Amino acid sequence: AKRHLETGGREGAAVGLFSLEMGHAQITTRILGDLCGVSSDAMRKGAISHEDFKNLVEVGQNYKDLPFYTDDTAALSISALRTRARRLKRKYGISLLVVDYLQLLNGTPGRKSSENRTQEVSEITRGLKSIAKDLNIPVLALSQLSRNLENREDKRPQLADLRESGSIEQDADVVMFVYRDEYYLSREEPSQKASEDAYKFEERHAQWQQALEASKNVTDVLISKQRHGPIGNVKLYFDPNFTRFRDLYNMTPDR
Repeated sequence: AKRHLETGGREGAAVGLFSLEMGHAQITTRILGDLCGVSSDAMRKGAISHEDFKNLVEVGQNYKDLPFYTDDTAALSISALRTRARRLKRKYGISLLVVDYLQLLNGTPGRKSSENRTQEVSEITRGLKSIAKDLNIPVLALSQLSRNLENREDKRPQLADLRESGSIEQDADVVMFVYRDEYYLSREEPSQKASEDAYKFEERHAQWQQALEASKNVTDVLISKQRHGPIGNVKLYFDPNFTRFRDLYNMTPDR
């Protein structure tokens, strides 16, 4: 989502972001750090060089002129989001709307108390689809996943893992998941079993180490639904210092 915001802004396309999780300052820090090659962690700690600081100031001056509009109001309803999105379209001509993330949206105020959360999310996804159609722009909505996938051996996300998922799968034109083997392997270092001799354990540990090294910085983008195209898997390189993705074939870290 951050990459879409940066790219759209630099190319002159107005982008609207409704961030119900992160505040405007956090978003700005991440984007400026990405553009300057300075990690947001270093910026928060003040552990940056004088040259980096000068670069941040210069990039910040250019950044404030980008057509990038953030609304970090918490607990918005889908009806309030629709009203604000229309205003952004009318005033700034936004060509992309990003919502982070849809489970933090609320349904229309005054809904029947008997309706459950799944029904409320259905209203939200229908509302997002309606906004995309009415404003004639793509809406990129981030979603939480169900924690049930943590209990599976194969932790690659599936459509059924979308939290409160039925309507998300139904209403979305495209569903993509970001998955990193490295994330899970790094948390599952094998330990020696009571019934296992040293040789077998060392062999199993070596296999784990090999798999971990092979997965380092590799991300799978799983295209699980595409209404007007094929589904499949795209591999990208992930730079954790800047939460940045790029072509897997360029594996050299930035800094």
